[in-house]
Amino acid sequence: MRWRPLFIALCLATTQAAAGAVEVPAGGGALRDAIAGASPGDVLMLAPGRHAGPVTLDFEITLDGGGQAHLEGTGEGSVVTVTGPDITVRGLKITGSGSDHQTIDSGVQLTKTARRVLVENNRILGNLYGVDIHGAEDSMVRNNVIVGRRDRRMNDRGNGVYVWNAKGAEVVGNDIRYGRDGIFVNTSRRNVFRDNLFRDLRFAVHYMYANDSEVSGNVSIGNHLGYALMFSDRVQVLDNLSLNDRDHGVMLNYANQSDVQGNLVRGGAEKCTFIYNAHRNLIADNRFEGCDIGIHLTAGSERNALTGNAFIGNRTQVKYVGTTDVEWSFEGRGNYWSDHPAFDLDGDGRADSAFRPNDLMDHILWSQPAAALLTGAPAVQLVRWSQSSFPATLPGGVLDSHPLMTPVQIAVPDDMAALAEQSAGRWRDGKTDDTEFDPLAAQ
Repeated sequence: MRWRPLFIALCLATTQAAAGAVEVPAGGGALRDAIAGASPGDVLMLAPGRHAGPVTLDFEITLDGGGQAHLEGTGEGSVVTVTGPDITVRGLKITGSGSDHQTIDSGVQLTKTARRVLVENNRILGNLYGVDIHGAEDSMVRNNVIVGRRDRRMNDRGNGVYVWNAKGAEVVGNDIRYGRDGIFVNTSRRNVFRDNLFRDLRFAVHYMYANDSEVSGNVSIGNHLGYALMFSDRVQVLDNLSLNDRDHGVMLNYANQSDVQGNLVRGGAEKCTFIYNAHRNLIADNRFEGCDIGIHLTAGSERNALTGNAFIGNRTQVKYVGTTDVEWSFEGRGNYWSDHPAFDLDGDGRADSAFRPNDLMDHILWSQPAAALLTGAPAVQLVRWSQSSFPATLPGGVLDSHPLMTPVQIAVPDDMAALAEQSAGRWRDGKTDDTEFDPLAAQ
């Protein structure tokens, strides 16, 4: 049996010889020539310097720029087009895509015939779209720096990563800035978007008709909106940060049967969370802090469970205009409210009295804003006192029967806190390069 190790070694040597490393010099058409002459499994090692694009990859091959090669397009179409399976694009600076939304001109475009493509450790700069995963199932976009364009209004730019009908595609550990949306996913399923950083965008993550997916460990700083789930079901939104985003930190719009857990939304947002016609969702152990409105729940949203959340220092903790009683505790565990003057005499960690974040005057002020001129009037104070003393006079709304005495703690890493500090107050100062837009209408 002593021949077996020798036989295995010979097989490995044969495989390595067949799939060899090929040095590609910079300049001219050397890269295109190398691709044309390559064999399946070859690794093309691009020398430092400029390499002419665009290029198309249609069989198993690796482009490796070693972090110093620059692949430059002509300003038309996509710079790298991948049409085959098991292809890797690594360590390149990629610039020079076209500007046509119809053809989704991108730094790297993965077509529906591509499978299991890996795009990693690249700097994809100044393209209309960064990476287009257009039906390329089980592909991975990992550890790239993607910087979009700024020469158009935000809604006219492309997305950092566009995922369309790409089952199993993952976007992990990328730094995405400028452009339109950080990740826009449409008509897809079983995707994972994890540990990405999003800055200076419209939406950090934007879902449309995408199900059975995960959004976890991401950081959104200074965007118009953090995490928008629209017309999507069974999405796990876990352990994300939204810092100084302008409109909402998290929005559920016709999103159902999803879990929103362990997220922090802090500072800047008009609404930390907006729930619009969303049903049967679990919203648990999140921290909503320093927003104009902690959570806005529309009357059309039903059968959602809210438990373990912390509402801290929001100007209005809850906006719920409906008159139906809505219980905001689950299995005897409610939420923490920074404005609830509660006692816990039995020491079980839960307040001894229930909490209603809104009263009749809040409903009046939401429907008749001009009534704010009367908020200091004795009659208004009498109404509020009577409702707090005689709960039967309340018109319905949110009730937390088991408020918590301590808030959930969610830490912000020091480097992310420093980036958030740079964006603090930018919306109040009018520092934006985009027109106003309606988040519910944006697609």
